[in-house]
Amino acid sequence: MIKRKVIILGGGLAGLSAARRLQERKISCQLFEKEDEIGGLCRSKTKGGFTFDRTGHLLHFRDKTTGNFMRSLLDGNIIEHKRKAWVYTNGRYIHYPFQMYLHELPPVIAEECMGSFPKLRRQESRKNSAHFCEWLRVTFGEGIARHFFIPYNKKFWAYPLEDMTAYWTSGFVPVPTSSQVYNGANGEKTGYNHTFWYPKKGGIATLTEALSKGVRNIHTGCEAEEINLSKKEIRLCTGDKEKFNYIISTIPLPELAHIIKDLPLKIRNLFDKLRWNSILNVNLGLNTEAEFLRNWVYFPEPEFSFYRVGFYHTFSPHLAPLGRASLYAEFAYPMNHMPDQERIIGRIKRDLKRSGLAVSVDSCVQDINNIHYGYPIYDQNYQPSVKGLMDYLHSKNIFPCGRYGSWRYFSMSDTVLDGQKVASLF
Repeated sequence: MIKRKVIILGGGLAGLSAARRLQERKISCQLFEKEDEIGGLCRSKTKGGFTFDRTGHLLHFRDKTTGNFMRSLLDGNIIEHKRKAWVYTNGRYIHYPFQMYLHELPPVIAEECMGSFPKLRRQESRKNSAHFCEWLRVTFGEGIARHFFIPYNKKFWAYPLEDMTAYWTSGFVPVPTSSQVYNGANGEKTGYNHTFWYPKKGGIATLTEALSKGVRNIHTGCEAEEINLSKKEIRLCTGDKEKFNYIISTIPLPELAHIIKDLPLKIRNLFDKLRWNSILNVNLGLNTEAEFLRNWVYFPEPEFSFYRVGFYHTFSPHLAPLGRASLYAEFAYPMNHMPDQERIIGRIKRDLKRSGLAVSVDSCVQDINNIHYGYPIYDQNYQPSVKGLMDYLHSKNIFPCGRYGSWRYFSMSDTVLDGQKVASLF
């Protein structure tokens, strides 16, 4: 082992990936996870014969090397799917992406969307737009923006779109050509997630289990309560203290503000500028047969509480009893403004009935997850705040990584890759 003490905070995909890579390189490390089990959001539970994840987790392999690595980890326990995603709008279901299936809309709305679509898409619109809302209008035209992108993103982000930037959209928001819009082109293969992968058995937690196999020095139930930079020492909730040369932090970036001792005021102010949304994940195991084969559906209209509903039983037949259906509904709310949970759950169930996705939700298996850190908000303060924090933390030998550590909009494969990259720095 190389004489270099690395402490990893957080036992999700990024932390496990980093630990695995470090130990392959013979570098000593210890991983501390505050929960009683590893996995972070990448966990599953079985309840009443149904297997639920902590909201929808699908594997999209944009990086070929990472995809091959993750498929090899699952060793055959994986299924490839062709995406069956839909949008519910104007009382009907149309294929996703919305902007590629305008011919499925009511004629008046389709004409409005096509008529306002820019004939020449501005290649620099992301750079030149003052804010995310303007970028949507410039890129897609007033019609598409008004009928889908603006209402959907208001629900998804639970944050004023006029206060957000758009530089993060590359690779996540498919932008069609004029001919694709006007000709009603088939958009099945548009977007980074036109196919996806999912474990055959065991839910998404099987990925965590496979990634952690053989990784040593994992300590659960060990939350870091204080980081003393001058002493290069971490104090754990157990009372134990650990020395370090380097820290790889995969815990949510704002949490470091609470545990790093004696932060300079200007750095604390940068932490205070970070924003995020929160997600209420409602998992339901239904007493009805699986009559629909949609993988997930987007709901832009404000009269529906959720922004997305996905169907576990379409990811793998082993996630629900034979002939039964299971789903998750996602509701976003602003940071530190948690709504009345029972009221929202009741509304979600009523909206599921109204949408036709679930005829009966009165007698079902239920699993609720309130996810405090949902998605980092890319507002006007995001770039300077994150850059300033990363510069400071790196100077103190703290290396944040993963979706929440580095505070970026990441897929699961991005998260695994980031853990490997950070571990390769030492």
